[in-house]
Order: sequence, then structure tokens, then C-alpha cells
Amino acid sequence: MMAEKGTISINAENIMPVIKKWLYSDKDIFVRELVSNGCDAVRKYQRLVQLGDAQEDGPYRVDVVLNEAEGTVQFKDNGIGMKAEEVKKYIAQVAFSGAEDFLAKYKPDEGESGGIIGHFGLGFYSAFMVAKKVVIDTLSYQEGAQAVRWISEDGMEYDMTESDRDQRGTTITLYMNDDEHDFLKLWEMRSTLEKHCGFMPVEIYLSEVKQPEAHKEGEEPKEDAESAKPQEPQKINDPQPLWLRKPSDVTEEEYREFYHKVFHDYDEPLFWIHLNAEYPFNLKGILYFPKIKNEFSASEGVIKLYNNQVFVADNIKEVIPEFLMLLKGAIDCPDLPLNVSRSFLQNDGYVKKMAAYITRKVADRLVSEFNNKRDDYQKYWDDIHPFVKYGCIKDEKFYERVKNAILYKTTDGAYLTLEEYKAKNCEEGKDAVLFYASDDKRQAQMIKLYTDQGKDVVLLNTLIDNNFISFLEYAERDAKITFRRVDAAAEGLTEEGETDETMRLALEKRFRDCTGDQELEVQLKSFKDEDMIAMITVDEQTRRFSDMSKAWGRDLNLPEKRTLVLNSKHALIGWIAKQDSDDDARDVCRQVVDLAEMARQPLVAERMVEFLHRSNLLLTKIVNG
Repeated sequence: MMAEKGTISINAENIMPVIKKWLYSDKDIFVRELVSNGCDAVRKYQRLVQLGDAQEDGPYRVDVVLNEAEGTVQFKDNGIGMKAEEVKKYIAQVAFSGAEDFLAKYKPDEGESGGIIGHFGLGFYSAFMVAKKVVIDTLSYQEGAQAVRWISEDGMEYDMTESDRDQRGTTITLYMNDDEHDFLKLWEMRSTLEKHCGFMPVEIYLSEVKQPEAHKEGEEPKEDAESAKPQEPQKINDPQPLWLRKPSDVTEEEYREFYHKVFHDYDEPLFWIHLNAEYPFNLKGILYFPKIKNEFSASEGVIKLYNNQVFVADNIKEVIPEFLMLLKGAIDCPDLPLNVSRSFLQNDGYVKKMAAYITRKVADRLVSEFNNKRDDYQKYWDDIHPFVKYGCIKDEKFYERVKNAILYKTTDGAYLTLEEYKAKNCEEGKDAVLFYASDDKRQAQMIKLYTDQGKDVVLLNTLIDNNFISFLEYAERDAKITFRRVDAAAEGLTEEGETDETMRLALEKRFRDCTGDQELEVQLKSFKDEDMIAMITVDEQTRRFSDMSKAWGRDLNLPEKRTLVLNSKHALIGWIAKQDSDDDARDVCRQVVDLAEMARQPLVAERMVEFLHRSNLLLTKIVNG
């Protein structure tokens, strides 16, 4: 073959979208691209062997070799190799897809994937983001082929000559830029390979060339130090990831080992879902429900997206619904291109179907766990309920699938479905009211008022619960279901009967004057608990809106509609009604209000100091008569 110089020609139709946004956002992507090319070359050769057009000649592998002293990284494969005209076609014409050209000629059998990963034109040029010089040495599998060497220092012009390579396959040598020598470090390259290539379909090995130790003057060189030698290669990947196997062939221990290895999470996953769809799209994967240590750690979930076992990215919400980002898992989707814009994903019909399929499978698994393993399901409900509730809010179809598997934990530790709560606590034919507490310790007295009447109180104490119950009231609007916190009303705690309106108005004026709150509403009710003096209720909707604004860092200081409910049967209320507005009566009124407030939430600092001081004065007066 004659030496040849040339200029890279551009396939403009394919390259223009990339020019607009350069090649890739992360430089380490060149590792993925060049290893993918090597895997492609091997898979192409294996396909030829299957067809009887080539001889079996394994084992097949891709090697990455580091040489820090020379500043090089080599990517070696024993795949199909290339002839001179193929090098010019696939390398010198940027963005001409060698994989597509090969598949057009050697189409896989119906229902079978060709297993060819990438687009060998464009991906190769990611090397020039990190290298000042790139050399390709390649020898085609075809008998009588001449080995070829291709050299370029800028990706625009090249030299092509004969090579002394004598084995089938390709070696790509990158002479790294001075500021990219971190990639020559074994630990850095291993980390990059594990991230991008940990499950590629051909065995990948990493090694580094160690230079001989310098010998002192007058000493003979060591026998094994005559030249630099590669160290023992480390195997990087698992060519047969768990998601490619049939679920029935995978043990629970293997699922757990995969979880620990891939996600570096040494807590046990709660359970998992093995995805396997072939129509109308090809998708395989495993999703794990991790143990959530607290409601903020949910954001730590990671779902890795692969294309034919090549890592694409973490957490692409266009493919994986946002609420599923609380999970951990791996999804392999060969129908998606490796490098694609978010706008394409948002508008692609297949992508939307894939997202809907994943959501449906997750919902079905939750329902299956509830129906078949309820005892276990209840044990990890506390861990998964933020995810389930968030999913319901984000996707009403998800809610419709899982609503019968949503549990409500009561303050006494029982787990009830919505229907079970209604059957146990609500009168048939009447609108359903579910009583709940947001803090079972601070609201213990209020909770007891309801549990003493035989009513269950549900515990809703996470950030998402305010949003969730608002969503649920809307979603179940036809069933007329409402949630009411234990301090929202005296419903169910008082007896029916007429109120002495004159006495109520007199008490309302007195308590408004004592507290200085002229908006305070006072009700006079007959409490079922005769020892109860008073309680303060706050309108559910205004309080809920105020709580949500505070949770999102926007304390709007909204006024809350408060009501002081007094027990008409309690002797102290009768005594207050008969007293003149003297200091003792005012102190007792303030004490009644503060005690009622403390039953629902702590007093703020100044008010607590005043309450303690007043308590001491009242006790002293009692002792002194």
C-alpha cells in the first residue's frame, strides 16, 4: 500500500447537530466510545463466525493499556479489523456509521439484536478532545489483507501507511494532551471504565506499563528490567449482567449481590422488579426499592440507563418518570441512541411508552406485594410510602393502580387501607372523615380525645403528606373523603345540644379581651370528656396551606382561623362566666387558652415564660388561700 495523505471529509447531514453542541459534555466519554468501538469490532467478527464467513478464534477481548511514561492510552481489540478502504470510509468520513453499514449487510435474524453498539465514525473523534495525536493500527480478518496505520494530530488531516501489525483487530493509541494525564492513572481509568463500560458485552481488561526501575551507576541492569512490561490485566466488566437473564434463573442472593456491587449500598434492598419487554420496544432492567433512612435520603436514588450494555447516563427523567428516581436500578434500552437531545426524548413516542410501561410494572409489583405478602409489605411501608405518595401526586394513572395498596399507619401502630379505615371509623351513608396527627408526641392529648371515643387516628408526619392528602381529597372527590387533623375541629368529641348563646357571647368577649385577639371565635360545647376544659381548633385548609408554604421555605405568615372551644359542663367555665373582669379571672382565662394551645403545639419562647410565671402565681394564691 502506498503512503497516503488526506483531509477528513464531513458527512454534513449527520455531523451538523453535533457541531451545534460540540461532541459531548464530559471528556471521559472518549473511553466509552473507543471501548464501544472495540466491542463492536469483536461482535462483528463473532457474527461472521455465526454465519460461517470467518473462523472461530477466541477468546475475544478489549484491552485498555496505560503508559504514563510515554503519555499514551491504547485501546486494543481482536475484532474484525479494517482494510485501507474501510479506514478511509469509516474514519476519514466523519459520522459515517460503520455499525449501520455493517448491519445493513449482515442483518440479524428476525427477533434478534445485532448487538452492535455504536456509530464508529463520530464516536471515534471524541478522542481528539483529550489527545494531541491519534494512531490507528488495524488488520482486517480477510485473507491477504494488508495492515494499515492511520495517524492524525488534529482530526482534520491524516497520514495513512502500511502497518507492521500481524494479528487481526485494531489498536487505537492516544498521545494524551499534557493537561489530560489524569487519565493515565490506573485508579482514574478504572473508575471511568467501571462507570461507562462495566457491563459491555465483550470482556474488557485494564493494565498499565511499568517502566524499569533505574539502576545505580556501576550496577548491572536487572534481568527483568530490560524493557517496560505491562502488569497483570484487571478484568473490568461483567459481560452478562443480571438484567439479561430470566427472572426465574436469578436467585435472591444474586439480586442482592448485584445491588451492593453496582450501587455501593450495603443496606439490604426492600424488594425489586425485573423488567423484560420485547414489544413494542426492547427494554430490560432491574429496579430496586432501597431502604430510605430518612425522607431526605430519597433523593439519593440512582437509575442507570444503558444502551446495549453501554452506560448512557444516570437519571434521565424523560425515560424514567421523575418519581421513580427515588429507586435504584439499571435499565437497558437498545432502542435509544447513545447520544441524543433531551428535546428528542421528550417528544419521542417510544420513550413515552417506555416510561408508561415502567410505571405500570412498578405499580403492579406494589399491588402484588400488598396482596400476597401483606405482613412483609407493612414492615417496609414506612420506608416506601414517600415514594408511593409522590408517585400518586405526579401520575394519577399510577394512583389508580396502587390506591388499594396505600396504607395509613395509625397512632397505635396498625396499618389500614382507606376502605378499612372507613369501615371501622365512619358511619355508612355519611361523608368519610379521616382524623390524623402530624406529631404523635406533641398532639398526644388531642389524639387521646379521639382514641378514647374509639376512633383511629392516622399518623401523617412527613413533608409530602400535606400535598398528598390535598391530592387525595381531589382524586376521591366523588367519594367525598376529607382529612382533618386532630386540632382542626371538635367533631366527634362533643355532644349534640343547644348552646346558651348569651353565655357564649359573654365568654367570647372575655377571652378576646384577656388574650388581645379580637378575631378569636369562641364556641360553647358539651364535651364527652367531662374533665376537658377547652381545646383550640384551627381551620384545616388555612393551616394546611400555611404548613406547605413553610415547608418550601416561604413562610407567608398567613393568619389562621382559630376557635376556642369551651366545655360547658366543666365547673371552671361556669366560674369564669360569673366572675368580674379582675386580675384572677384574666389570669385563669389566659391559663385556659395556653393549656389548650399546648395540647396541639409548643408555646413560643416569650409565651412559655409568661405561662410558667402565671402558673407559679396561681399556685401560690391557692396555697395562701
